[in-house]
Amino acid sequence: MTEASSTLAEAQVLIVDDNQQNLELMQAYLDGLGCTIRTASDGIAAIEEIDRQPPDLVLLDVMMPRMSGFEVCQKIKAQPATRDVIVIMVTALNGVGDFERAVECGTNDFIAKPVNKLELLTRVRSFLELRLGQKLGVRTGPEWQPRAADVIGLTDEGDQIEPPPTELVDEVEQEN
Repeated sequence: MTEASSTLAEAQVLIVDDNQQNLELMQAYLDGLGCTIRTASDGIAAIEEIDRQPPDLVLLDVMMPRMSGFEVCQKIKAQPATRDVIVIMVTALNGVGDFERAVECGTNDFIAKPVNKLELLTRVRSFLELRLGQKLGVRTGPEWQPRAADVIGLTDEGDQIEPPPTELVDEVEQEN
């Protein structure tokens, strides 16, 4: 067992897609990470899986019957018990409005279809390491949660990047 897989051995990933081939492909790509992988074939089944046992990360198709990925993401982020679950939307949609809607729902990141194996592995591994650190209490601030809105960039010309809070800077400097 490699160091990465032993670190991620306690992590759980839920893959949600109504297309069986997509489920199998993403599952095969992630098999080498050493984490537990579960699947759901639609939004309703995903919510049931999450209620039964919240995963650390959800790879979530956007366009599904019965309940869209947007709705699933909103439900995950609305519940105190699951709001810290990392959600990565996997989508063929590429309109600005689609991304804005996903951000409003609380997604942490996006991966475009067709899924690139290296991109999927890199993002999932990085987010799982962050999530496991978060569960152990390793944070960069009291309410730290990586979100797509933090990563996407500035959306309005008037937006500006603010320096980190003084308390955070002091805390990091004390640790070093």
